[in-house]
Order: sequence, then C-alpha cells, then structure tokens
Amino acid sequence: MALFQKAGLATGSVFQKGNEIMEFVVLGAPQGKARPRFSRKSGTVYTPKKTAAYEKKIATEYQRNGGTCFPAGTYVRVHVRAVFPIPQSWSKAKQQAAANDLLRPDKKPDIDNILKVVLDALNGVAYDDDKQVVCISCQKVYGYLMGMLQISISEDKV
Repeated sequence: MALFQKAGLATGSVFQKGNEIMEFVVLGAPQGKARPRFSRKSGTVYTPKKTAAYEKKIATEYQRNGGTCFPAGTYVRVHVRAVFPIPQSWSKAKQQAAANDLLRPDKKPDIDNILKVVLDALNGVAYDDDKQVVCISCQKVYGYLMGMLQISISEDKV
C-alpha cells in the first residue's frame, strides 16, 4: 500500500508494473458487519441501517475515486488496513508504542467483521461477484490521525 505510506490520506488509482491497483480511503472509525436482524412482524431478515449506510459509504468512496468493476472471470485481491485513533488518555510511552506498531488494537470490531463489511460493500461495485475474490488480507493498526479504512483492490494474476 505504497500510496498510503507515502501520502497518508491521499486516495486514487495507482498503477504498478502494468497492473492497476485501486487504493482508496474511507474516513471515520472502522466498523464491522453487524449481524442480520429479524423482523417479527414480516418474518424477513434485514441488514441494520448503520451497516447498510457504512457499506454505501465504502462503495461511494470506491466509485468517487474512479474505481471500476473488475469483469466476471477476473481474480481479485483485496487488502484492508483498519486504522484506529490512538487514545489520548494513554501515556506518552504507550502512545509511542502504538504509533510504532508495538501495540495493536485488540478491540471491537473483530477483523473478520471489518473484512465482511468491505467485501459486501464492494460486491457488484468493484467486482461482479465476491466469489472473484481469491486473496484477502486485513490488519488493524493504530494511527495518530482519525480512524479510517485504507483499501487496496487489484487483479490477482495467475
């Protein structure tokens, strides 16, 4: 994720070795995919409003940054970096340790739920179907800036 390391909050397409790598940022505290809810009245299953709004925000940022849909039959690789703000209440030593990746956020949301919300949000937007995603990686880190998701999507060539 070279673009993020060099420019912090910069977003947009990056081209590397002839392969397009789409990198973009979703500002705000990372959220996970909430469990589906069940309506007692109608007996239907639905996604909570907060999750649906977050998924829409991710999809909108992807499109706003020029993201296009990888065609069906293309293998896709997704990397997600969830950045959590360093708590101001921590001591300077603890804040420095977090900034140097010696401490990681071992708090909610769970990493699998962060991945799930991103993959679901980009389904039909960045790729035709999420079955195209053959390689994923995700990490939770602390950062001095506000919380954010840094997302990288590229073709995974065989």
